[in-house]
Amino acid sequence: MTRQRLTLLTPLALLGLLAGLVDLSPDSAREDEDYYMQELLTREHFNQFQVQEKPVASIPDRHEPPSPKPAKKGTKGKADSNRQTDKTTADAKSVKTANKKAEKTKKGPLKTPNSISEGEGQYNSIKEECPPMGLETLKIDDFQLHASSTKRYGLGAHRGRLNIQAGIYEDDLYDGAWCAGRDDPLQWFEVDARRLTKFTGVITQGRSSLWSSDWVTSYKVMVSNDSHTWITLKNGSEDMIFVGNREKEIPVRNIFPVPVLARYIRVNPRAWFRIGNICMRVEILGCPMPDPNNYYHRRNEVITTDDLDFRHHSYKEMRQLMKVVNEMCPNVTRIYNIGKSHSGLKLYAIEISDNPGEHEVGEPEFRYTAGSHGNEVLGRELLLLLMQFMCLEYLSGNERIRHLVEETRIHLLPSVNPDGYEKAFEVGSELSGWSLGRWSNDGIDIHHNFPDLNSILWEAEAKKWIPRKMFNHHVPTPEWYLSKNASVAVETRALIAWMEKLPFVLGGNIQGGELVVTFPYDKTRSHGVGREQTPTPDDHSFRWLAFSYASTHRLMTAANQRVCHTEDFAKEDGTINGASWHTAAGSMNDFSYLHTNCFELSMYVGCDKFPHESELPEEWENNRESLLVFMEQVHRGIKGVVRDLQGRGIANATISVEGISHDIRTASDGDYWRLLNPGEYRVTARAEGYSLSSKKCEVGYEMGATTCNFIIGRTNLSRIKEIMEKFNKQPIRLPVRQLQARRSRESRVETQ
Repeated sequence: MTRQRLTLLTPLALLGLLAGLVDLSPDSAREDEDYYMQELLTREHFNQFQVQEKPVASIPDRHEPPSPKPAKKGTKGKADSNRQTDKTTADAKSVKTANKKAEKTKKGPLKTPNSISEGEGQYNSIKEECPPMGLETLKIDDFQLHASSTKRYGLGAHRGRLNIQAGIYEDDLYDGAWCAGRDDPLQWFEVDARRLTKFTGVITQGRSSLWSSDWVTSYKVMVSNDSHTWITLKNGSEDMIFVGNREKEIPVRNIFPVPVLARYIRVNPRAWFRIGNICMRVEILGCPMPDPNNYYHRRNEVITTDDLDFRHHSYKEMRQLMKVVNEMCPNVTRIYNIGKSHSGLKLYAIEISDNPGEHEVGEPEFRYTAGSHGNEVLGRELLLLLMQFMCLEYLSGNERIRHLVEETRIHLLPSVNPDGYEKAFEVGSELSGWSLGRWSNDGIDIHHNFPDLNSILWEAEAKKWIPRKMFNHHVPTPEWYLSKNASVAVETRALIAWMEKLPFVLGGNIQGGELVVTFPYDKTRSHGVGREQTPTPDDHSFRWLAFSYASTHRLMTAANQRVCHTEDFAKEDGTINGASWHTAAGSMNDFSYLHTNCFELSMYVGCDKFPHESELPEEWENNRESLLVFMEQVHRGIKGVVRDLQGRGIANATISVEGISHDIRTASDGDYWRLLNPGEYRVTARAEGYSLSSKKCEVGYEMGATTCNFIIGRTNLSRIKEIMEKFNKQPIRLPVRQLQARRSRESRVETQ
């Protein structure tokens, strides 16, 4: 068996002897205190330096004629250096977009040594790129990762995954890389593909750490079929040395000049940052070879039957796809925009409803948003897939989808931050790192750019102003936030206007980088505390809503699911109170709950923020049922209309539930929706100038909100005011005693 495998390895490995090395980055660094800011500061410097860097070796292109003669001293070296620098810079900047990256190579079948023509010479290279094997997405499990030595458990081989993040503190179980136990050239990091694989490249990062600066500046690559006999990729007669990282956050990709067929692959660090240690985060590019009898492949294989457009879409392609969906289902869809981004790109949304463009009395409004962090791309693609799916299923007569469309007004906003997305999209899924494109063009984190209404409400509660001076709901936006000089992104202002305009009942914002659903509050109530449980008055309802998504996701509640970074959310059923994870003032979730009627949650739908296109079908299968189930929760609780004695709907009437110190208000037609868990509740409706009305409303376990209508009449005082205003007379607002005294004085004057 071993001899057979080595026979497969040898022809392609021999081609490695003809290959040259790929230079991607020099080794300089700067200290930082924040990952995100460090990457923004160093990426531009990285790309500028890249153009000036002289490569270690120069490999003529396949179509480049051989140099006829040695040039004069200094001339040939300069020409070769310029030619190789152009080639290197193209790799380092990863000019290919995510779309182009996923396309299969069009260079034809792989050549064997015997098929190379005589004229091609020994410097020919056959560059081919496969998708990531899945270290970042966890498709490669911990048992497939090995290392020569380990500094400690928290820096073991299982932590050597691209973009893995460390905890705030060092020396814990969840550190930010694999670090060798000794700093010498004998160390290695190994991946067992568990099947014959065509390896085409390696991507590396340094250690994720606030306090340490560790990265590998050069390395060798070795392959094997039995993990005992190893063959090093060669540059002629010498071992090929790949140039690695020059700082710890920006990923560097090296594509092998020749694909190599094997089962095991090792990265062998040769040099590292001079005041650091051997530490790496790695992704391997490889294509598994067909093997229907392979147990591991069958066990992990996820196949979708949905015929959808599984690829990453640029802004223009996203807009075109939405237009195609609208043309396919013109009677139940409508495209509109809620505003523009900082660079002028329109924020497009699509409405899915049986009467698009119209709010129907008694029909709740639901929203999904994605891409507030532009580099968290999976949510954007999931919403584009969801709108395709719902259109196709509606046309095919799927009863579940038809019921959703006919009974709900659904809004999908796939890209809140298109400017940030375009930055990440241009670089590509593997090279965008952890933060490129996260912020808006003016450097603002849109998801946490909303006014901090929590502090306003909690201060009012402490001063006992509620409900005498202030309501426990619809907390007004402070004046300073509305000023033109406030640090508010134009995207945030557009979102707020949208949230205030439509009577949303339930919403979810889709994010990435973790596997968990978070619910309000996101800010801790105790000052100076970084994380503590901070529940809302509707905590039980929020927990149910979060669990409805997490429990139907394929991975969030799986007992064998590995931790993405540092938190084991599976122990909490894949859900967590936002403030007990990490405090964040001014979140979209808290603002939505305190300023509008809408209950908003965040869905972190994958460890990989920007998965490769090849991963999209599986990610769709992971999230499809969850996306639908969560939408259906908008029909849980009570609903109804508050009318006056003439049957007219009353806008802005207050709906209170006994025992829950958070009220909601009716929409412009007097209709309302109040999300509640199953149970019996005493509900009160009141409005200014009307008498209040209370009744018991029971919420069952079956899907569908319980109808609870109210009819309230005008108070005597409001009727008097109405009559007097009708005849252009101001109502008398004097107290009774003053009114009696005034009448007494007038009667005495008349007597005299």
